[in-house]
Amino acid sequence: MSGEQLISHLYVLVLATFVGLWVIRRVSPLLHTPLMSLTNAISAITVVGSIVVAGRQESTLSTVLGTIAVTASMINIVGGYLITYRMLAMFKKGGKR
Repeated sequence: MSGEQLISHLYVLVLATFVGLWVIRRVSPLLHTPLMSLTNAISAITVVGSIVVAGRQESTLSTVLGTIAVTASMINIVGGYLITYRMLAMFKKGGKR
């Protein structure tokens, strides 16, 4: 990867981070559960993309970063489902908490 491509990729990463933080901070707590479902769907797409990046094995760095991305995305998906399940259980009558 050339230096120009690296700068371009880092620019996209930083921009996506700031836009993501800006959007998430403006969400009402009432929309948390639907947002978590959407976030889990986005994380599933991230898992597929990071598996592709890790599987190409173009360089050691891309393989390591792809593996870290798979791990982080899976943690996010599992945690999101656990939190959503727990929140929905709070609204059930006589259900487990």
